[in-house]
Amino acid sequence: MNNKGFTLIEIIILIVIAGILLPAIIVPFVTSVKGSGKAEMVNTAMFLAQRKMEEFMKFQYTNAALNPTAGFVSFSTGDPNYPGEYEIVYVNSNLSTPSTDVGYKRIIVRVRDPENTSYEIYSVVTNFP
Repeated sequence: MNNKGFTLIEIIILIVIAGILLPAIIVPFVTSVKGSGKAEMVNTAMFLAQRKMEEFMKFQYTNAALNPTAGFVSFSTGDPNYPGEYEIVYVNSNLSTPSTDVGYKRIIVRVRDPENTSYEIYSVVTNFP
């Protein structure tokens, strides 16, 4: 016989091998595609935090915008998926928190991405020339 083609056994073996190998190939691919958006979320969150920090840094130490806060204060980043908050407290030269003003204020700006990962930027402003 000079028949060309595949036998039923060969086709069944091919289906079984494909059923074993395809998930091993597809699962890492799908995982990497899901994680590819994380870099964009990080960049967006850091941009929004930096933008808020720059707003604070334009003020002098004695400006009311830099008055110490009682804990974190929420602010709008302009994107509801990226909530933001900031805190301003007095600190000393060792960055511990004294009860009175000793000439330093620490500003923390925190922004959360849609996956609820938090990104923070710190800065210290002084009352010295």
